[in-house]
Amino acid sequence: MRRAGWICGALVFTAGCRVSTPYVPPPAPAPAAKTPADAYKELNGWKTAQPAEGTLRGKWWELFGDPQLNRLEERVDVSNQDLKAAEARFREARALVRIERSAEFPVVSISPGIGNLRDSAKAPYAPANPEPAGDFALPLDVSWEADIWGRIRQRVAATREEAQAEAADLESVRLILHAELAVDYFELRSADAQKRLLDETVESYREALQLTTHRFEEGAAPKSDVSQAKTQLDSAQVADTDIAVARAEFEHAIAVLTGAPPSAFAIAEIPPALAVPNVPVGVPSQMLERRPDIAAAERRVAEANEEIGIARAAFYPTVSLSAVLGMEGHSIASWLTWPARFWAVGPSMAETVFDAGRRRAASESALASYDAAVAAYRQTVLAAFQQVEDNLAVLRVLEQEARQQQEATAAAHESLELVTNRYREGADPYLQVLTAQTIALANERNDLDILRRRMDSSVLLVKALGGGWTAALLPKTADLR
Repeated sequence: MRRAGWICGALVFTAGCRVSTPYVPPPAPAPAAKTPADAYKELNGWKTAQPAEGTLRGKWWELFGDPQLNRLEERVDVSNQDLKAAEARFREARALVRIERSAEFPVVSISPGIGNLRDSAKAPYAPANPEPAGDFALPLDVSWEADIWGRIRQRVAATREEAQAEAADLESVRLILHAELAVDYFELRSADAQKRLLDETVESYREALQLTTHRFEEGAAPKSDVSQAKTQLDSAQVADTDIAVARAEFEHAIAVLTGAPPSAFAIAEIPPALAVPNVPVGVPSQMLERRPDIAAAERRVAEANEEIGIARAAFYPTVSLSAVLGMEGHSIASWLTWPARFWAVGPSMAETVFDAGRRRAASESALASYDAAVAAYRQTVLAAFQQVEDNLAVLRVLEQEARQQQEATAAAHESLELVTNRYREGADPYLQVLTAQTIALANERNDLDILRRRMDSSVLLVKALGGGWTAALLPKTADLR
């Protein structure tokens, strides 16, 4: 027993060895800038909120100042099924940490058994008349692998880092769903605005039809003017009716995002009051800490680094300590007595001598997986900066385009009014009125469409910036037990 104790102590002492490489986060291809203007070229010529004006928070959708949007966004966290699935995957990853941690401790098993045994009289060297004998056993088995090379600890570390990556994936799903809901909501409100415009246009065209009919009845205009006015009115009514298709699709999409069946969900048609918010951009170094997909990719690089150490540990012997003790007797009376005790204890070592290059190939595979994880991380960073630049460009250009479109819309209305008055006085043919009506309606619809695109791009810019999330919210490795 004393000798076994020395052996156990030596194993515990050597269990601090590791063959892994210390993890250093790979450098990210991010611009080293102190202000957004130094890093984002698409900020040039466009005024956005500065870092001093605040940063994005968790409920970033409140930037848009729409109470109904706020209520719908709150329902996503409670009822969305994709989010529930992502949360379940995170809980599964946490459970895998506990599974791997269990290997750090001894495995204790007990297997009591009671039997009545009789040897064969025909067996070699068997007695002439073997008698049945009882066998009462109460063995206790203990086994423990000494983690000399850190294989088990690296397994635990790898599963912890994967759990952190799953937590970041959960936040990525959350951000995507909230952004998708906001985009669908603004698309629906844009459809409402288009419907309102077309309703007003139909009434205006109906009045124009009455005017041409009155002039025809008085003999001041040909029958063709009435036909042209009727065609213009019918075309506007078709466009007005068609808007309902797009609105219904966006309403159904919002219902699913909020966890409700489309048949039991409705959003009232109200005049939209959309205003493009100022989105605080922040500096690039902040974005690396605020994008959950970047955090997930970085955690998987750390996990791949642990896998390299696990592959290297396979080149070293596995040392285990096992023990068995218990009581065994031929009857109940002698079963639990002191002479019935038995025990055995001792270490064992296993080393692979030849495996045809399997371990070397596994090590090379782990190194390749690490390189792939680093490349995926850097690509995620590059894609994130691309998304920010894209939406900054869209917002900058659309802001200028919106001013130009407003001037064009005002000019089209003025032209329509002048041409209508001249037709009423008989100075211009009705074709001029039709042309002016078509141009005015196209400009008004384009005005609304630009506003829709600006709202969508504002949401996508918030999404590209991480939506106010931060890597500090990831669960700490010490808490993943």
